[in-house]
Amino acid sequence: MIRESVMFLGHFGLGFGLKRAAPAVSLGTLFLAVEFVDLLWPTFLVLGLEHVEIAPGITAVTPLDFVDYPISHSLLMMIVWGLLFGGVYWAIKKSRSGAVVCGLAVVSHWFLDWLMHRPDLPLYPGNSPLLGLGLWKSLAATMLLEFMVFAVGLAIYLRATQAIDRKGTVGLWALVAFLVVVYLGNLFGPPPPSVQAIGWAGQAQWLFVAAGYWVDRHRRTIR
Repeated sequence: MIRESVMFLGHFGLGFGLKRAAPAVSLGTLFLAVEFVDLLWPTFLVLGLEHVEIAPGITAVTPLDFVDYPISHSLLMMIVWGLLFGGVYWAIKKSRSGAVVCGLAVVSHWFLDWLMHRPDLPLYPGNSPLLGLGLWKSLAATMLLEFMVFAVGLAIYLRATQAIDRKGTVGLWALVAFLVVVYLGNLFGPPPPSVQAIGWAGQAQWLFVAAGYWVDRHRRTIR
């Protein structure tokens, strides 16, 4: 397993939990929203628009040194991406509440990352201050927060939905298990062999989005 992910379970936990706030929005769309900038980032790495260095030991959790990623991960651009995401959702679904939740879900990514990252998160592209609380200094604290957010979000999703067939139960727990296994593999696996490998491996996150759509089709919202 290539260690390329940063905060991971926490974002997906928020995606699960937002189902209560936006019951008409598919879990796949919520996953896409909370992970949107982490789907942009590996593409920008491959294109050479943003840069990361592999520096084992730089934190207790991840060997990645985020040199610059203002297009995907600055607060200002996340607000822009959130507005675009919410706007597209509204244009397709004509749901104002769903669009607001999706847009805020995109922006939420910056604040969850701020808890974890070293001071490397910009507020805006250009000569911006770099922020980050640095929870990655502690592996135990990082895992505690990630699993806590994930567990709370999953519990909310379980209370907000009900399986309509066996696939809705087995599929959900298979997705949960897969997310946890990937997270632990990222934490304890070897450093990535190259930046290009990080970029291409990051595209695999689309599988989680697809799985979210599939699982949600086999569950119904509990009003």
